[in-house]
Amino acid sequence: MPLATGEVLEAARGVIWALPRIGAMLLAVPIFGSQTMPTTIRSLVTLTLAVFVASFTPTTAELDPLSVVGLVTVVHEVLVGIAMGFALQLVMSAFAQAGESIALAMGLGFASMVDPQNGLRVPVISQYYVIIITLLFLTFDAHLIALEVLVDSFRTLPVGAGLAPEAAMRIAQWGSHMFLGAVIISLPIVASQLMIYLALGVITRAAPQLNIFAVGFPMLILAGFIMMWLTLPGIPGLFEGLLEDGVALMRDTVRGN
Repeated sequence: MPLATGEVLEAARGVIWALPRIGAMLLAVPIFGSQTMPTTIRSLVTLTLAVFVASFTPTTAELDPLSVVGLVTVVHEVLVGIAMGFALQLVMSAFAQAGESIALAMGLGFASMVDPQNGLRVPVISQYYVIIITLLFLTFDAHLIALEVLVDSFRTLPVGAGLAPEAAMRIAQWGSHMFLGAVIISLPIVASQLMIYLALGVITRAAPQLNIFAVGFPMLILAGFIMMWLTLPGIPGLFEGLLEDGVALMRDTVRGN
């Protein structure tokens, strides 16, 4: 069945207007935005979602992508996608921040490696938590939930509508929620390390001739690993709570004015 030229141009216009938000969101969200994700796969997923979204989203035929208004609209769409992906990225950052606090308390802050998710050097304890959270992220189908919210955002926040004025404030407040989650995750281990430091201080005063570095450093590392093992069963519940809050923030961000 032949297609008219106007129908083809209208469909292509819908795909073009869906690309900025989808591409920006996939660059910011965990898993898809990882530096280890091949660019070809990310581009293919972006194009596939754009074609799917264009099939049910009304086109903005009155907007010219090369006009000033069109360029401003593209910038708005990119900001919407980044804001959505950033909400879930903060959930992952909470556990990375908790790992840094634990590593500093254990004396392993110097042992670092490159995080493939962000391309930065982080302590090995942070990388340990990032690997666990990445597996939980896939286990809870969070990547599918993120794509669902992304596709649904074109209904709740059409192309050209822009973010609500209070959306940026909600994302900024979510940053403090991330630090609170990091404190809750690392608090048992850091508190146990503090108790060991106090005990070592008392031992040093009682027996100054004792080499506290030879005794205390292995004790701190051993106690830290034991506490990490004991607190490991609570990680999925903490991650699930933070993930639910992150998804709720994504939905609120694209709820519309």
